[in-house]
Amino acid sequence: MIQATDISKKYSGNTVLNIASLEIPKGQAFGLVGNNGAGKTTFFNLLLDLIKPTTGNITNNQIQVNTSEAWKPFTAAFIDESFLIGYLTPEEYFYFVGELRGMNKADIDTFLKQFEEIFNEEILGKKKYLRDLSKGNQKKAGIVAALIGNPEVIILDEPFANLDPTTQIRLKQLLKNLTKNSNATILVSSHDLGHVTEVCERIVVLDKGEIVKDIETSEATLKELEAYFSV
Repeated sequence: MIQATDISKKYSGNTVLNIASLEIPKGQAFGLVGNNGAGKTTFFNLLLDLIKPTTGNITNNQIQVNTSEAWKPFTAAFIDESFLIGYLTPEEYFYFVGELRGMNKADIDTFLKQFEEIFNEEILGKKKYLRDLSKGNQKKAGIVAALIGNPEVIILDEPFANLDPTTQIRLKQLLKNLTKNSNATILVSSHDLGHVTEVCERIVVLDKGEIVKDIETSEATLKELEAYFSV
């Protein structure tokens, strides 16, 4: 589904990402972990054509992302609050995204009902703009918006950050259900090793922009990751 080949990114001669080859098959729950500056967000930004590669390319369903926009209709992402439209209410934003994905308001209203527990009566019907919501509630809105229209590829950067423990648990279950019940390819980056190990069936560790581990998740994975990062 996703193939990175000789992809690199440099800023002022400093290499922040350097991946010779990385393939993520369709339907995989893929985790990306690493310390600050490891290159996780850079990789996602390249995958979404938000920045241009220094060398190499990334393809999404055989479409080179920096030369065509044909991947966009089946790909969704939430990287940070800049993906939101701050002067809209959550409802207006969901309807806007839904329209882009070919859904009407009734479709969106039905879709949103499944997220009532995650919203916890703090998102809908409050007549607040997205910019006025807490960081956690902005993240909830952004993640749910990324799921509208059943995209084939879902990219979430640090989805558990700023969320309360109850919402983290609910989000983990939501992502596991997506993996189980759909054929979506889900890419998640996280600093929380426990969360990403629980959600993802494969985890890649980045260090200074390079892949240092590529692990198929098992009962031993969390301890392996903790041992690596404790050195």
